[in-house]
Amino acid sequence: MSKKKEIDYIWQDRKRTIFGLPWTFTKYFLTDTKFITRTGLFNLDEDELDLYKVTDKKLKLPFWQRLVGCGTVIIYVRDTDTPEKEVHCIKNPRDFLAKLDKQINAERDRYNTRGRDLYAITGGMGGGHAHHNDDMIDHSQADAADCDCDCHDHE
Repeated sequence: MSKKKEIDYIWQDRKRTIFGLPWTFTKYFLTDTKFITRTGLFNLDEDELDLYKVTDKKLKLPFWQRLVGCGTVIIYVRDTDTPEKEVHCIKNPRDFLAKLDKQINAERDRYNTRGRDLYAITGGMGGGHAHHNDDMIDHSQADAADCDCDCHDHE
C-alpha cells in the first residue's frame, strides 16, 4: 500500500467575511513553490501560481478589514489565465507578505531569475517585444509596423 504524500503548507488561511470570520469556501495555501487558491464546497476549483513568476505585490487595508485585523493582498503574476490574484480579506496580511516574499526570493534564486527578467522576455506587461536580447526576439516587419521604438526602419 502506498501512502499519499501530504503537502507541506508554509501558510494557509481562508477568505473572511466582513466581521473577520472564516465563513467562506475560499481557502489560500502557500507552499515552497506555489500559491494555491481553492474555492467551492462540493465541486472544488484550484488555481496554482508559480512563485518565481510573481512580478509585484500590493497590500490593501480597507477600513472595515483593518477593524478586524484583516487585509487584502494583490499578487501580479506572469501567468496566462491569472495575471492578477486577489487574496481577499486574510488575517495578518503583513505576515503573509513576509512569508510570500521569502518564498518568492527562494524560488527566483532556484531558477536564477528576478522579476525584471520576466519583463525582458516579453517587453513588459504589455506583451510587446523586448530590445534587450536580439537573439531571443524576431524583429519582423509586422512587429516593426506596430512599434514606436528606434530599432526598426519605420517607412
